[in-house]
Amino acid sequence: MTEVSERLRQATERDQIRRMRFVSLLEGTTLIVLLFVAVPLKHLGIYRGATSIVGPVHGLAFMFYIWMLIQTISGGGWSKGEIARLLIGAFIPFGGFVNERALKRRELLGARD
Repeated sequence: MTEVSERLRQATERDQIRRMRFVSLLEGTTLIVLLFVAVPLKHLGIYRGATSIVGPVHGLAFMFYIWMLIQTISGGGWSKGEIARLLIGAFIPFGGFVNERALKRRELLGARD
């Protein structure tokens, strides 16, 4: 592989990780809002429609996260442990933020190459 094509590949991978970081924050934020704002509002009887608004928003964010995860890992170079962490983190409150930090570390390590 030529030096130019290798740099292009690294830049593309870095951009993909940057997009994945954003989507991880989006998915994590919608999960937190759903679990710690909308659900309590519904169960306390303050606003019963909260989950019917936030739920679909989080569902879309989650599907977008999974789609981006598939795109990101299809580039190769991801261990089974990293993939499992990224997937499991999407189901755990604050896991999206942990994933974002791990993705940032990977992005910075890639930038040094």
